[in-house]
Amino acid sequence: MIKFLDLQKINEQYADQLKQAAADVIDSGWYLSGDKVKRFEENLAYYIGVKHVVACGNGLDALRLILKAYIEMAVLKEGDEVIVPANTYIATILAITDNRLKPILVEPDINTCNLDISLIEEHITPRTRAIMVVHLYGQVCWSEELEAIAKRRNLKIIEDNAQAIGAEFKLPKLPKGELHGEQLAMDSSLSTKKTGSLGDAAGFSFYPGKNLGALGDSGAVTTNDDELARVVRALANYGSEKKYVNEYQGLNSRMDEIQAAFLDVKLKHLDEDNEKRRNVARYYIENIKHPDIKLPVIKDWNAHVFHIFTILTPRRDELQQHLAENGVQTLIHYPIPPHKQLAYKEWNALSLPVAELIHSQELSLPISQVITEEEVERVVSIVNAYDI
Repeated sequence: MIKFLDLQKINEQYADQLKQAAADVIDSGWYLSGDKVKRFEENLAYYIGVKHVVACGNGLDALRLILKAYIEMAVLKEGDEVIVPANTYIATILAITDNRLKPILVEPDINTCNLDISLIEEHITPRTRAIMVVHLYGQVCWSEELEAIAKRRNLKIIEDNAQAIGAEFKLPKLPKGELHGEQLAMDSSLSTKKTGSLGDAAGFSFYPGKNLGALGDSGAVTTNDDELARVVRALANYGSEKKYVNEYQGLNSRMDEIQAAFLDVKLKHLDEDNEKRRNVARYYIENIKHPDIKLPVIKDWNAHVFHIFTILTPRRDELQQHLAENGVQTLIHYPIPPHKQLAYKEWNALSLPVAELIHSQELSLPISQVITEEEVERVVSIVNAYDI
């Protein structure tokens, strides 16, 4: 059996370091909000290129906390609208509705499956206050047009970066005469920026299956906004900055010391692991030749970390069965679009044909940093042989 994702094999690579990290935490006698979390926050902030990282319990909480903080800061209020892609995991939308904000679903681009930025403007109303982009499947969803819309309309941009840690957006080249001050001093950093540093704030998930995965649930918020970081940190700790003094009606959403220690071990290998995933994706794209399969469209390889390798085919269920019968495990991301879920039954009559097409045709092939060349070649062979 070729596993969709072999987590045991992934973590075996770092087994000795992970065991030592766990032992260090156990021996320290300090299990929450200690030095391990602080060190991971500092290391992740340096890696992403932001001023602040606030570790929290999971990726959904990261997004909930950002929105809740903006409400406490009077940037948002109940009933405000947030532009969000119709094609996403439901957690993106849950974070919005949980804060009594109104999601405005916008169709994806069929070539990237990400939010179609060209459609944003027509969905903006006087109640729109933010855009939540999702770097879905590991691919950057960003553009100069998006930034211009947000600036012109005075909108916050929040990144759901649960799937794309390490992906990079290539910045436009500016003539040297246009560089000044801090930009000039940071000339070497102007070529790219990592997801999680592009918008006003970003939410991360370290669910075990992510490219940077914990051995349990964990998440984080990144931002360059000092006040937002302060409020998020307080909200994640019962609304408290000082023990037993509660400024806000907060949550309990904290990363524990063991998960922080584990993540710090694996963060050092993230770029290398992402490149291995890209190599698998390259082989798939170059060698899958089935006429009924639409492959990912890649314009910039560094802008995709292939958390998921997605194909689209009208014969999805049959192909999945064919792969299973030949020992290849696949998954569907995701079988039911958010607007067709019972949780949002008030949207069930909505017609969003591009999102619905993706959800009816998407199939995810095995991809990871530990899948072997022989396994990848076998997957391609089985896919190409289907019904030909």
